Amino acid sequence: MTASAFIHRFEPARDAGSPPLLLLHGTGGDENDLLGLGKMISPGAALLSPRGRVLEHGMPRFFRRLAEGVFDEDDVRRRAHELGDFVAEARKQYGLAAPIAVGFSNGANIAAALLLLKPEALAGAILLRAMVPLSDPPNADLAGKPVLLLSGQADPIVPASNSARLTTLLSEAGARVTHKVLPAGHQLSQADVTLARDWIGNVAAEAA
Repeated sequence: MTASAFIHRFEPARDAGSPPLLLLHGTGGDENDLLGLGKMISPGAALLSPRGRVLEHGMPRFFRRLAEGVFDEDDVRRRAHELGDFVAEARKQYGLAAPIAVGFSNGANIAAALLLLKPEALAGAILLRAMVPLSDPPNADLAGKPVLLLSGQADPIVPASNSARLTTLLSEAGARVTHKVLPAGHQLSQADVTLARDWIGNVAAEAA
């Protein structure tokens, strides 16, 4: 797996103190979708933004699903390993530290899978409207990795019980999880931007 195996955008860092961000779009998005969000939450950070390689009715995704909220878990595992290999190659090519994933919806789900299956690929994650990606996850060692999980109180796609279960799953694997439920639906709000920016500022300060 080479970095060119995923269509992607890369924007180099303008602030060497900011951790690089791996931007993972939602269904129907592409490599341009979250660049603006990345710049808002961490101005000056290096941005690595791949396009999902699975098509659902012509819409890019990061893995197959069988129905709304029902994932093809064999494909989840395969695609998470592919994405982890891409990150490793891109880190070599662009000279990056392990990135913090910023994933929305389908992108958040593959980021959660990546944490569980290839934890060394990421320094942490911001999971926006994420669900539990695997019904039988491996015993991952996330020792102290910071994770911000932002859920929508009125989200019609992600049940509150599911995001709570994901919080428990990641916490039990050792991650330092901050989970906030916002007065929002599945779409992102200004509160998501503000909370993500503050959280990543704290993570960068801790690492400094």
